[in-house]
Amino acid sequence: VQLQASGGGLMQAGGSLRLSCAASGRTFSSYVMGWFRQAPGKEREFVAAIGRIGLSTFYADSVKGRFTISRDNAKNTVYLLMSSLKPEDSAVYYCAASQGLLDLRVPLSYDYWGQGTLVTVSS
Repeated sequence: VQLQASGGGLMQAGGSLRLSCAASGRTFSSYVMGWFRQAPGKEREFVAAIGRIGLSTFYADSVKGRFTISRDNAKNTVYLLMSSLKPEDSAVYYCAASQGLLDLRVPLSYDYWGQGTLVTVSS
């Protein structure tokens, strides 16, 4: 699976942004999908994950209620809608695909990664 993330940019605090991650291949629906982010000098951290058919979603406490993960298996795409953005949300955001057998909050649980898209939130 090859993943291509897009949609990042510069936003003011309080604004909204939607990230997209397009996947190649015909097995997209067999993967649990996740979003992670990494700010300069910090470790990559879990943001959100979604089950294979989109019924189950999981969020980091820091984004719960503000971010929404969704997927469209017909389009091989996973989305991350980010609302009420804060400066501390600034990071490179990565999408990733997992077989879903391990802890979805851990980067090592994911088998494929996109290249990342930069989100910068100004105060």
